[in-house]
Amino acid sequence: MSKLTAQDKFLDLSDYGRPFGKFLANQLKNTRFTPIHVTILFGISGLIALYCILNNHYLLAGFFIILKSGIDAADGELARLKNKPSYVGRYLDSIFDIILNFLFLMMICYVSKTTLWLTILAFIGIQLQGTLYNYYYVILRNKSVGGDSTSKIFEYKAPKALPGEAQKSVNILFGIYSVVYGGFDKIIHALDPNAYKVKNFPNWFMTLLSLYGLGFQLLIIAIMLPLGWIEYIVPFFIAYTLLVYVLIGIRKVYLK
Repeated sequence: MSKLTAQDKFLDLSDYGRPFGKFLANQLKNTRFTPIHVTILFGISGLIALYCILNNHYLLAGFFIILKSGIDAADGELARLKNKPSYVGRYLDSIFDIILNFLFLMMICYVSKTTLWLTILAFIGIQLQGTLYNYYYVILRNKSVGGDSTSKIFEYKAPKALPGEAQKSVNILFGIYSVVYGGFDKIIHALDPNAYKVKNFPNWFMTLLSLYGLGFQLLIIAIMLPLGWIEYIVPFFIAYTLLVYVLIGIRKVYLK
């Protein structure tokens, strides 16, 4: 949780991979490995998980899904240790995440013979959940004195490339990022357009919100697979999306 100051830190239920991420980043800080390499590594872990699901090795699939979450935390940690922030890395990380989320659900759909349309609905639900988490979290980070401000609440154009990265690469990845995430961002912003006016989000609210963090979503899948509940994963995430309205309702009524 190094993106926040001490007073704004909260128990993030989706960030269980952070200790492993910090450990891995510390092992790599004096090597030639870059944060981009680590991002590619978590993508490989996700692909292995997909292979395991296809072959009904659900326990192994769960392991590699959780490993993916741990490695996912390492690229940002390594960037901070090497003092090499990168928009390329940030956008590539997010693009990999949404691709893997889609592939996880499509593979679950294929293996469990779940209806394709329900699977697409579950994917939309998962992305709305994660977008709500990121929306409030980025607002908190931007308001946190001395906190991280690399991510913006509203992103309308490609940012200026940081030292060591090409502007063209930033522009291309920002364009892809805008296409795959833009619609979800607009929906969440339309549901709660005044959230950025809130002075601060209390820790209890952020912990509750972290139930929608990507890490926690993947943890749910990693647990349901070996339990033999693959048929229920898609219906669960469709129903789980209803919590979006509960969280926004809490924000509007109690946090102003």
